[in-house]
Amino acid sequence: MPMYSYKGISSSGKEIKATISSDNLATAKQKITSKGVMLVQIKEEKSDTSSKQKSNISFGTGISVLDLSLMTRQFATLIKANIQIVEALAALTDQMDNPKLKVILAEVKQKVNEGTSLAKALSAYPKVFSNVYINMVEAGESSGNLDIVMLRLADFTESQVKLTAKVKGAMLYPIIMFVVGAGLMSMVFIFVIPKITKIFVSMKQELPWVTKACIFASSFMINYWWLVIISTFLSYYLFKKYIGTKKGESNWHYLLLKMPVVKNLAIMISVSRFCSTLATLLNSGVPILVSMNIVSNLITNVHVKKAVNEARINIAEGASMTGPLVKSGLFPALVTHMITIGERSGELEDMLKIIATNYEDQVDSKLSALTSILEPIMIVCMGIAVGIVVFAVILPMLKMQSFAS
Repeated sequence: MPMYSYKGISSSGKEIKATISSDNLATAKQKITSKGVMLVQIKEEKSDTSSKQKSNISFGTGISVLDLSLMTRQFATLIKANIQIVEALAALTDQMDNPKLKVILAEVKQKVNEGTSLAKALSAYPKVFSNVYINMVEAGESSGNLDIVMLRLADFTESQVKLTAKVKGAMLYPIIMFVVGAGLMSMVFIFVIPKITKIFVSMKQELPWVTKACIFASSFMINYWWLVIISTFLSYYLFKKYIGTKKGESNWHYLLLKMPVVKNLAIMISVSRFCSTLATLLNSGVPILVSMNIVSNLITNVHVKKAVNEARINIAEGASMTGPLVKSGLFPALVTHMITIGERSGELEDMLKIIATNYEDQVDSKLSALTSILEPIMIVCMGIAVGIVVFAVILPMLKMQSFAS
């Protein structure tokens, strides 16, 4: 059923902006006027997120993961109460606060009402509903456990957004410290050093190399500030273009896996995402080969992705998935050992859940430790930079005093 947004004036003279679902424009107008509203403007709302380009849950659609998780949990509750899918979608559409998600749900309801499966209707919006989401819904529909699957989806979505928030939160403080420090040092070099330089020039004495270096940096920033900005953006553009190539992406991801601090964190995040996603898909009834294919698409590091794809090929050939994972050297021995036990005992999903929970806790601890280490490092770096500038200013003055005495 299409969704219409409208503006109108109530009987009391108050301006109204709202949405309404209706079979067609004429019926929508009739519904609005029957409420005693004088219609000013009305138009059909259509989603702009139905691009065929597949992607993960997007933050750029105006629909947050929390909105999606809340909707999923409400939908699961309605389905569990034996309410038909179309009626449940209608109820969700009416109570949804997010206008974009409201429009999408109305369109999904219309497709389902016309005989399309829920999974296929959702697949028309890949920027909102990921491959994991769609495949789990499809498995839930085919198994008759849609309510259970939707609850698992809500839990999975929330756990993924928590992991992302932890990573972003850990990087926020160092970034703020770097930006503030760079800004303060730039002000010193642009406004303070030039004034002191005039004093040094009037001395007509040989200046220490550290003072000359600071004066040169100050002069360069004042006269060629535009070159600094252009170089910064150009370097960023070339870097993004380079890692956009297969070779560049492979080299960059390899470097990340070799960096002392980043290496362990990157592997932990990849292992946690691999295990939690695979466990959720398998518990929802998605076939293991399909699940492995979905998981590989969610992993960002190309070297970890390669190992997962090779594991999928092994499974297709009737072998264990752990062989390629061990060979890659990227999955810890404990992880591969537990997966092997899970495969042999038939409790792979439970083992994957245990691994995912354990590594989520490790990621949290690692990020906390990383933040606590970076804080003093940033302070020390800023202190060294300020000390160099102060030393560059004081040293000529001390020389001048020694000559005077």
